[in-house]
Amino acid sequence: MRAQLGDQLVVESPATGATRRDGEIVGLHHADGTPPYDVRWSDTDEVTLVFPGPDAHIRHIEQGPGSPQALSRPTTHGTGGQRSTRSGGTRSGRVPNPGDIGRRVAAERARQGLTRAETASRAGMAPEYLAYLEEQPADPTVASLINLAGVLGTSVAALRGGGIDLPPGRGQALLRPRLRDLGPDECRALLSTHGVGRVAVSTPDGPAVVPVNYEVVDDAIAFRTAPDSVPARAVGSEVAFEVDHVDEAMSQGWSVLVVGPARVVTEPDAVRRLVDRAHTTPWPGGAREMWVSIEPTRLTGRRISPAEK
Repeated sequence: MRAQLGDQLVVESPATGATRRDGEIVGLHHADGTPPYDVRWSDTDEVTLVFPGPDAHIRHIEQGPGSPQALSRPTTHGTGGQRSTRSGGTRSGRVPNPGDIGRRVAAERARQGLTRAETASRAGMAPEYLAYLEEQPADPTVASLINLAGVLGTSVAALRGGGIDLPPGRGQALLRPRLRDLGPDECRALLSTHGVGRVAVSTPDGPAVVPVNYEVVDDAIAFRTAPDSVPARAVGSEVAFEVDHVDEAMSQGWSVLVVGPARVVTEPDAVRRLVDRAHTTPWPGGAREMWVSIEPTRLTGRRISPAEK
C-alpha cells in the first residue's frame, strides 16, 4: 500500500464491503509512501496516526470516476505532510484549482515578495507541499498554518478567512509606531499602475466617498464609470483621490492622497489607449464606458511602521 498527500484512506466492512470510515491523508512518514499515515477523519475532523489493516484501501486523488489508480512515490521531509513527487511532471499533472486558504497563502507570499522555495524553507516544509496547498483545495494541519502564518507575518485566522468582513484596523497599535511623510516618488510607486482607490466628490446630498477601479497613465489617475453615477460628479471640479493599504497582522500601513481637477476623457485616441491599457473591468459590472481622468496637482502620503531601534 502506497499513498500520497491528499489521498483518501477508506476503511470498509469485511462482511459487506460498505465504507465504515474514511479520511484524508495529511501526513506521510516514509519516503516510499507506505504506512503509517496521519489521517484526518471525515466524521470527527481529528488527525490520528493510522496503520491500515486488510480492510483498508487508498483512493488516490488523481482518480476520476472509472479511472485507474495512479500511484506516485512521495518523498517526505518529516511529518506534517511534506512531500515531493518522483514520478515527473508537476503535481501529477493536476490542473491548479486552489481553495480559499491556498489563494490567501499565495497572495500573502506575493505581497511579501517571497518565492515558494523561500517560504517553504522558512516554514519547514517542502516546496512541493506548498505548491499543493496553493494549487489545490487543501485542508492543511494547524501546525502547517501556524508555520506559514509566522513566515508570512499574518495569523492563522487571517489565512482561514476570519475577519474578512470586519472593518480594517481593529488590531492593536504598534508599541512604538513611526509616522512618516512620503515623498512624491514613493507615492507614485505605491499608486503603482492600477488597483482600487476612493474618490471624494460633492453631491446634492452632501460629500460622498466611493471606491473605483483605477489605472495610472502618464501620472494621471483614470477610472471608468457611468455618466449618471456618483463618481461621474467628479468631472469639472477639484477632487481628492485616496489609496491605502492596512497590514492587519503587523499593525502598520500607508495611504496616498491625490488632489487635482477631474475631466472626462473624450478624445477617441485617448479613450482607446485607456481601454487597451486597462488591467481590469470595473468590479460593479454593467455599462461603464465613461473615462474620468484626475491630473494631480498635489501628491502626498504617510506611512505607519515600527520605530527603528
